[in-house]
Amino acid sequence: MRIRTVAVVAAVGVTLLAPASYSAAAQRPAAEANAPGTASTPGGEGTVRAADLLAATRTCTEISHGKYRTDDGARAVVPVCGTRDTVFWTADMDIDCDGRPTTACNRRTDPLFLHTTAFQQSDGRHLAAEHLPYVVVPGPSHRWNHTRHGVTGGTVAAVVHGDKVQYAVVGDTGPVDLIGEASYATAQALGIRPDPRSGGTAADVTYIFFKGSRAVPIESHRAAVDRGEALARQFVRGDQGLSSRG
Repeated sequence: MRIRTVAVVAAVGVTLLAPASYSAAAQRPAAEANAPGTASTPGGEGTVRAADLLAATRTCTEISHGKYRTDDGARAVVPVCGTRDTVFWTADMDIDCDGRPTTACNRRTDPLFLHTTAFQQSDGRHLAAEHLPYVVVPGPSHRWNHTRHGVTGGTVAAVVHGDKVQYAVVGDTGPVDLIGEASYATAQALGIRPDPRSGGTAADVTYIFFKGSRAVPIESHRAAVDRGEALARQFVRGDQGLSSRG
């Protein structure tokens, strides 16, 4: 896996600083695992199957101006793809342990630990990577600017690995030329080793972002699951053009 570089950090309330077509290739935190109305399938959380989400992302219309590397020194091979209502890519997963220090995420467990995240909770505190499933998006650049495609802090995402689906939010930003990173909690829920030093997986993770959506508040995983499940159903049915706002 790559040597993780320092993430781009945005101040609270500051907005962070678009095409070709071809074919692109758990559980919830314990406190919410058995919450009413969020029944899980054996392949992760929610009722939308991983296979159906992957089928819906089989064709890539590239919206990035160039491709991303998954690791330092690797070739740039990953495009950002898009539809009217989604942005997605398939890459590796490196582990982001940044945010509020916890038992698993701190300067002792992660030499590159930062106590900040690009986006903050409703109470102003930074996110906790050990507890909140969140995804890291590349920092804005000429290659791709996430904010111009309806993706920002709190945007709801479905992360797919194998037969598992995990809902998450956009919680941090990373290097402008690298892609494929998510929080400790996201990896753990997908059955991926979450150790920030030696964890992650080298390939086959698909990240699907629902444009214009938000989990409110950002720290509510239940909000991400409820919104993400509804939007994922629309996506696999091909209901393009339906609103993802809210």
